[in-house]
Amino acid sequence: MNKNERIGIFDSGIGGVTVLKEILRILPNENYIYYSDSKNNPYGDKSNEEIFKICDEIVKKFIEQKCKAIVIACNTASAKVAKLLRNKYPKEIIIAIEPAYKMVHDFAYEKTTLVMATKGTIESEKFNELYKRYNNKKTFLLPCVGLADIIEEGNNEKIQKYLKENINKYTGIVENVVLGCTHYPLIQEQIKEILGDVNFFNGANSLAKHLKEVLKEKNLINERKSEGKVEFIDSSKSRLKKERFYTICYNSL
Repeated sequence: MNKNERIGIFDSGIGGVTVLKEILRILPNENYIYYSDSKNNPYGDKSNEEIFKICDEIVKKFIEQKCKAIVIACNTASAKVAKLLRNKYPKEIIIAIEPAYKMVHDFAYEKTTLVMATKGTIESEKFNELYKRYNNKKTFLLPCVGLADIIEEGNNEKIQKYLKENINKYTGIVENVVLGCTHYPLIQEQIKEILGDVNFFNGANSLAKHLKEVLKEKNLINERKSEGKVEFIDSSKSRLKKERFYTICYNSL
């Protein structure tokens, strides 16, 4: 590995762009490959074996392209197969997104919290260990089945309808919202319209800081001034997703 190689980032779609934006802010001189696996989206309704097989193929591609670090920007993949991938590729730097529930414990422990995540994440052993350790006894867990798909589609009417049907009952009750899927920050404003002025938590910033620490420790930070080039690849070869990705990547959410 050398410091001039790229960083590979992948998600089940374009949602991981919310993670990439944080990484770009903290590591602006690095170059990136972003792999959007919309062909296999969503991961949340797949078995652990299916998710591992899919993610293993993506990791192999990144290794072939000599990526110096690999970022799993999908909460479901992180919860289900990150440990297995690290065991299979012990020499690779594999950084995985974490559900931000611990942040509630650290910064807003007394407040009522809503965790919005995929069914796969909420049912995962990894999340349940985290939840048991930091449970504030004032937390609602909401498996948002199908929400990532609707966000990926970009249909605002469907998004608003889904949110009204599923989170309206928490209005005036919750003060914290954990966005446990990297797609969800893309609709943060729509969530706020229903729930009011709540505090949002997601794991993107913590992941970006951790990635920088690991690269610094291994002397792999690119010190050359560059513009942080991002190559986008979508498994379904969607031109629309590519356009939407770059629009989000270089503009405010």
